[in-house]
Amino acid sequence: MCRFITSCMSVAFGKFASAKFPKKIQNIINKSYVFLMRLDMSSFRKPTTYSTLNALFTRELVVTRDIKPEDSFISPVDGLITEVGAISDGKSYQIKDMSYDIESLLGIQYSGAISDLEDGYFANFYLSPRDYHRYHAPCDIAIKSITHIPGKLYPVNFTFLKLIKGLFIQNERVIIEAENLYRKKIFIVLVGALNVGKMHFEFDKNIQTNASTTSPSYIAYENLELKKGDLMGWFEMGSTLLIFGEKDSLEFDVGINTKVSFGQKIGNILQVTSEDDR
Repeated sequence: MCRFITSCMSVAFGKFASAKFPKKIQNIINKSYVFLMRLDMSSFRKPTTYSTLNALFTRELVVTRDIKPEDSFISPVDGLITEVGAISDGKSYQIKDMSYDIESLLGIQYSGAISDLEDGYFANFYLSPRDYHRYHAPCDIAIKSITHIPGKLYPVNFTFLKLIKGLFIQNERVIIEAENLYRKKIFIVLVGALNVGKMHFEFDKNIQTNASTTSPSYIAYENLELKKGDLMGWFEMGSTLLIFGEKDSLEFDVGINTKVSFGQKIGNILQVTSEDDR
């Protein structure tokens, strides 16, 4: 039984998107979606090669992206930067002039990390239904833990970001706690949305989202490292990805309302280390 109407809608849409229709009908569905959403398929297989609409949503690149080397911080997704800036007083912004508490977003499991994020930086990436839906490591990282927090599935477009205060905090989300090469904390938060029936993780297939559970779940990892550009997982339909960097861990050089692509340099990884790291 779904806890929220938006969850029920997402489950129903997910069933339709995952259904395999006769080839001729499936071709019509896929081609119609590509046409209506104005998808750029130049880096992907032909629409008629996907057996379901969901397979088209979660399509894999067939043209390799150029991953920037060294201390560049790359975009983990194809999407739109809806907000970017400095973290102050434990707050971030879902949209201009609408702040929220990062501690409420991350949950009790990471309450001790809030002080580390103070004076750091954040960026919000919105993935529309027409975007490539996979997300990748923005730099070399060691994943320390992951937490799934069940919640609602409000749409995350500009209309709803302006209407619903604390939308990211109300929605279902998965928080990835990681460290970069200089042992600085980076949080990557995947936020569910309407029609995002699932969020998948390549490094742990057991994580289940949009499920019947009502309680947060926490998993700790040892020796789980990803290289910059490695596939982390994918959304089924569009959604939002948030990044939070500890003070002196990274800096962004992109602005609000900038369209970015996976692999594109969007900032720099800082090499500042503390006395304890030396």
